[in-house]
Amino acid sequence: MLGKIAAFVLALTIGVGAGFEARAQTKTTPPAKSPKSVHKATPKSTNGAHGAATRPSPVRKKPAAQSASTHRPSSRRVQPVKTALRSATVTRGVRAAKTSQLRAAARAARPTSGRPGVATRDASVLSEKRRSTRFGRMPTFAMPAPLPDDGVTRALSLYNVHTGEALNVTYWHHGQYVQSELDRLNDFLRDSRAGDQVQMDPKLFDILWRVRRRLGSTATYRVLSGYRSPQTNAWLASVSSGVASDSLHMRGQAMDVMLPGRTAGQIRQAARALGMGGVGYYPRSGFVHLDTGPVRYW
Repeated sequence: MLGKIAAFVLALTIGVGAGFEARAQTKTTPPAKSPKSVHKATPKSTNGAHGAATRPSPVRKKPAAQSASTHRPSSRRVQPVKTALRSATVTRGVRAAKTSQLRAAARAARPTSGRPGVATRDASVLSEKRRSTRFGRMPTFAMPAPLPDDGVTRALSLYNVHTGEALNVTYWHHGQYVQSELDRLNDFLRDSRAGDQVQMDPKLFDILWRVRRRLGSTATYRVLSGYRSPQTNAWLASVSSGVASDSLHMRGQAMDVMLPGRTAGQIRQAARALGMGGVGYYPRSGFVHLDTGPVRYW
């Protein structure tokens, strides 16, 4: 009996020792990672709870109906402006087309008979346009009818400061202009740069004669500028602000003069008292502009 008890106690002791040994081995040896743990580290689909926690939520887009309703007021504000700009562009295009058609019709309607060719015709038209000003196209000065002879002759003495030429003429005699003397004046007052000349307005010489007589002078006028070609006038206008782009110098109706022994202010006063044309006063340069255009002063 005692032997059976001793055998049972021995078996129990061996079993308990084996259990303690198994527990000690489990604590000292780290368990290997199973594939399931690796699978848990990978984020799941967005449908699962774990995926919803780790993956950022996507940006929600506004519904199409809501976006259209949001931008509709701005399009209503911009639409009238776009329509107005489009209408203005169409209107300008139509006007430009009509203007081009009218110009083409006018060029086609010009007569070409008696002219050497189209190139010459275009050059003459361009020359006339360049000589035209706000006062009209280049005038043709007709000789007035003879007046009763009052025994008074009209003479002038001139000196051109650019060419150094001097001229003494009696342009009025026996109640009428002397054409040969006017021709000499036209050549004397030519464009000193280009050499071109035109028929000067005879009334311009009357203004010079009357001004000198009112001032009681017999001195020689110093001429700074007579006729100017369109090219010369354009060049002067580009280098001086006091030159008009449509000056009457291009029409043979203006002169810039000085009178020795008389100031520019005295010349201006005598010329304005005549009331026969335009009078320009340039005290710094010491000369006066005289022309046969409308009565005006500056």
